[in-house]
Parts: sequence; C-alpha cells; structure tokens
Amino acid sequence: MRIWMYEARLLMRSRLAAFALILMAVLSIAAVIAGLWEVASQRAAIARIAPAQADDIGAVADWIDKAKDPGSAAYYSFHPTWDAPSPLAFAAIGMRDVAPYILRVRALGLEAQIYDGDVYNAELALPGRFDFAFVLVFLGPLFVIALFHDLVSGEREAGRARMLAALPGGSRHIIWRRGMLRLALLSTTLAAPFVAGAIWSGADGVATLTIVAVAIAYLAFWAAITTLVSWFGRSSVANAAMLAAIWLMTALIAPTLAHVAINQTIPVDQGAEIVLAQREQVNRAWDIPREETMRQFYAAHPEWADSPPLPATFHYKWYFAFHQVGDEAVAAKVRAYRAGLERRSQAAAALGWILPSVGVQAILTRLAGTDLIAQLDYQDRVRAYHRRLRNFYYAYMFRDRPFGKADFGKAPRFSQD
Repeated sequence: MRIWMYEARLLMRSRLAAFALILMAVLSIAAVIAGLWEVASQRAAIARIAPAQADDIGAVADWIDKAKDPGSAAYYSFHPTWDAPSPLAFAAIGMRDVAPYILRVRALGLEAQIYDGDVYNAELALPGRFDFAFVLVFLGPLFVIALFHDLVSGEREAGRARMLAALPGGSRHIIWRRGMLRLALLSTTLAAPFVAGAIWSGADGVATLTIVAVAIAYLAFWAAITTLVSWFGRSSVANAAMLAAIWLMTALIAPTLAHVAINQTIPVDQGAEIVLAQREQVNRAWDIPREETMRQFYAAHPEWADSPPLPATFHYKWYFAFHQVGDEAVAAKVRAYRAGLERRSQAAAALGWILPSVGVQAILTRLAGTDLIAQLDYQDRVRAYHRRLRNFYYAYMFRDRPFGKADFGKAPRFSQD
C-alpha cells in the first residue's frame, strides 16, 4: 500500500498529470450537471402538459357543447402524448435531442402527424450534445493519451530505463503498477460524478454499475493502445502525435465514413415522403365519390359497416374515414421505413465490435433508453393510443350520438406505460 501512495505522490508532481485529472473531473461534473438539467427541463415540459390540456379542452368543450357534434369534437381536440426520460437519460441524451418526446395528436390521419419530423441514426451521429457519453467517448481517450503516452518513453528520455530494468521484477512490473494507478485515478474522476448523478436521479443500480464498467473498459482499451505505442521506442512527442491520429481516425473519421457507407448500403426513404404520400391519398378523397371511400373503409373495418348512410351534406365520418384510409394506404411504406431504420441500427451495433467509440455510444444510449429502439417504442405507444382515440370518437360519429361537454372527460388518456 505504501508503494502505491508513493507512486501517487510521484504522479501528482507532474503538472500535466495533475491538470489532466482535475480537468477530467471538471468536465465530467459539468457533463452530468448539463445532462441532469436537460432531463429536468424535459420533465418540466411534460409536467406542463396537464394544465395546458385542461385549458385547451375546456375552451373546445364550451363551443362543441352548443351543437354536440362528435366530428367537430374529434377534429378540434388535440391529445398529448409524451415519452418521459429515464433516470439514466442524463448520461446519454441520444435521440431525445433530435426526435420529439412530446407529440399532440388528433384522431385524424396519424402517419402525417408522426413523420412531420424525421428519425436519425443516433448510434453513428457525430459529436452532439455535451453529456457524459460525449465526455467518455470523445474526450476520455485524449486524457488517456495525455497520461499514458510517455509512460515508457518518458523513462527512456529521463535516462532511468536501464536502472528500472535492473530492479527485481524488471521495469514491466513498475510500468504496470503506474499504468494501473493512472487508469484508476482517471476512471474515478470520470465515473464519480456520473455515479453521484445516477444516485440523485434514482437510477437502477445494475444499469449504473454496467455503465461504470463500460466506461472503465473503454478507458482501459485506450490505455492498452497507448502503452503499446509507447513500447515502440519512439519519443514521447512522436507517441502523442501517433495516438492523436489513431483517436481522430477511430473516434471521428471512421464512424463518419461508416455512417455514409451504411446509408448507401441500406437506403431508407425519408419520413417526409410518407407524409407526402399520406396527404396525397387524403387529398384524392375529395375528387372521388364518397361512397368509394366508405366502401374501402368498411371493407377494412366491418364493425362500423352498419352505420347509417351518408347524408347529402358533409358528414365527419366520411372525413375521418378517408383519413384512416390514407393511413392504411401508406402502411407498407411505414413498415419499410421502420425496417430500414432497424437494419441501419443493427449495422451500427455490429460496427461497435470494430469501432469501440460506436459500440460504447450504442450501449450507453440503450441503457439510458434514448436510442432508436426507445424512439420506435414511443411511436408504437402513440399508435396504440391513437387507435383507442379513433374508436372512441367513431362510436359517436358512426352511431350519430350527440357529443356533449361531459363526454370530453370520457376520452382515453395517454399512459407512459
């Protein structure tokens, strides 16, 4: 134990080492605070939904109650859905920075409402929001390089290499001990703020320890590379330059090229194309006989086929029917789009076995519930809720039941679970 304390005091005499460890701690603390602040901001936005929704529905209900028209109630009522951040979302914001986590939907065509924004492949995204994942994946290796690049070459340049080699156990034992000490100190300064943030947010202990283990393994990987390069007999400056080039290639250039290659290999239409196709189907309904639309709708939904015939004037059940027919017309496009995104995600995950930076990002966003899978799960919950909304309003529209002020309270509500 005494020798480890001596090595620690010796290490801290180096201004570069001391500065690197302090800066690592500062950046990690800042990243955790920034992540916690972002998650708190998102939760606050979600918390504001309920009172805003009550005011909105109250205004609509006062107006609808005069005519008691269920179609107008369905058309003018927006219903909120949300994807609350997980306790570990602060560590890796992931797709929550580019994909909506709040979506207000109506009982009209859903696909245009979902795909007004597009879904991105976050596993291979370039450095984005400053969070714990950013500090670990992109900055962590630079601190390892700063602490390890002269671990062996520094002793040669100081003229101590032969003396250390003559000691019992040789220089390898000393280099190993010093390397383990540097790795332990660097891992502690990086992981301690994250653990504190996880405890503060009430995160699951197993998931928290898994992220800590991944972080240590990632730093150890870079420590092994740095030590290996340092054994080649070059100068410390040459080692640092070579390691910086390796970091640039593996952490930035290679993932970017892989991102382009995956997009070329697995082509996926943009979500905007689904929106356009759905709206073309909806607009087409105005140019064809209403009976043709209703035949298509009743063929897919026979439970409403006994609805009274359409009157000569406008009726909302026709309007909502052609919106649903429009959704069903692009169902194949939606499935193909989702399948393409999932294949890209799987390709990125496989690439993580080759490029550790990609793999670590994928692990962190999965554990934090902020990856593509989590976003698609949210869309599935929105679709399930939208089906309940449609059936609720259809029970009034297709049965010509009046919709009064009290009926607004009977509408299904979205649940996170």
